[in-house]
Amino acid sequence: METSRRIALVEDDEDLARSTAQLLRLAGFEVETFPAATPALAAITAAVTTDWPGVVVTDVRMPHVSGIDLFRQLHERDPELPVILVTGHGDIEMAVQMLKAGAWDFLTKPFAPDALIAAVNRAATARALTLENRRLRTLAQADDAPVFLGESPAIRRLREMIPVLANADIDLFIEGETGTGKDLLARLIHRSGKRARHRFLPIACAGMPDTLAEPLFTASGHAEPGLAAAHRGTLYLDDIDRAPAPLQERLLPFVEQRALRRRDETMPVDVRVISTSQNAAEGPPPALLPPLFYRLAAMRLSVPPLRERREDIAPLFARFAGDAASRSGRDLPPVTAAVRTMLERHDWPGNVRELANFAEQFALGLGESSPTPSPSAAKGLTERVDAFEREEIVAAVLAANGEIGAAIRSLDLPRKTFYYKVNKHGIDLGALRQKG
Repeated sequence: METSRRIALVEDDEDLARSTAQLLRLAGFEVETFPAATPALAAITAAVTTDWPGVVVTDVRMPHVSGIDLFRQLHERDPELPVILVTGHGDIEMAVQMLKAGAWDFLTKPFAPDALIAAVNRAATARALTLENRRLRTLAQADDAPVFLGESPAIRRLREMIPVLANADIDLFIEGETGTGKDLLARLIHRSGKRARHRFLPIACAGMPDTLAEPLFTASGHAEPGLAAAHRGTLYLDDIDRAPAPLQERLLPFVEQRALRRRDETMPVDVRVISTSQNAAEGPPPALLPPLFYRLAAMRLSVPPLRERREDIAPLFARFAGDAASRSGRDLPPVTAAVRTMLERHDWPGNVRELANFAEQFALGLGESSPTPSPSAAKGLTERVDAFEREEIVAAVLAANGEIGAAIRSLDLPRKTFYYKVNKHGIDLGALRQKG
């Protein structure tokens, strides 16, 4: 979710247009110049329907169609498209009126280069947030989004395999860190195949005592308790590598024979077994009996952690936030710069489960709350310096009651440096002004 660097510069003075464009390009922006409002309007309005990701900088006084008229027509099509007006001293009163009407900012000629770059940077950051909010709302409201969300190559492959594996009578061994979605993948495979009409029987294997394990292997003539309850369905062995050795030893003959003993008789159990482990090694998990592992792992599947598929974070967050807002009867709040920074930079050690919790907080209006930073995100000197800078800037703005000029003076920073660091650290000045 990078800030767009695209600028539409509308200026009929050829020399001024050339020098301004050069200034913006040196600041890292991609600039397209227009000598008049009419060609600019044609190009921009065609793109606005597809959420043009840029900022418009336009002179006010131009022949035929003024910058004010250009702003008004753009504003009708996309009220959140940032338009910066460049005015002469005689147009200041009109420019102030346009600010009230929705223009982003205005600069008076001759303007300081730093003032233009700072204004454009702020507008570009705001535009990126606006477009990200639109995208997240669209994702959150999508009715046909797949249940196993994600567009990373690994998740797409797993999603494509679900219908194939659903009717394949082979045991599956799903590996992945806690919270990655192993349980969801197993249930989707069960629900998508011929065994969906029968039971999905989950067994939490980690540390199971013998007193609870014993009934699993009991066959009765009156009912189907224990493992027999999964007949013609799916047996789900969660964290099989954390099962006590006695339980593993009892499971081995069951998965080999698919049968339970009843007095002197054998009771067949038609069951498909799906097991999970947090193991990431190539071979068997160290604590799992090798014969049991090789019997259960007819096919191994791996669900990667969220930090390795960051392109999936936004759609997952959108779906979770949309669901949470719907459950609570609330409108989905806008994504702030702080929330966007968290989505981009946090390592999500709790994976999808942690992200879902964060989305729930966000939907309840607690979006500024952040998950506890992962250890790897707090060790480096650069990260600690960034965190210190961000805290100092936020504290200065709050101490100045939202007055940015006073905050800049208290920090003893050049205005350009201040706004550079605000953008770098994803600080939402609008939210801070409200708090101040």
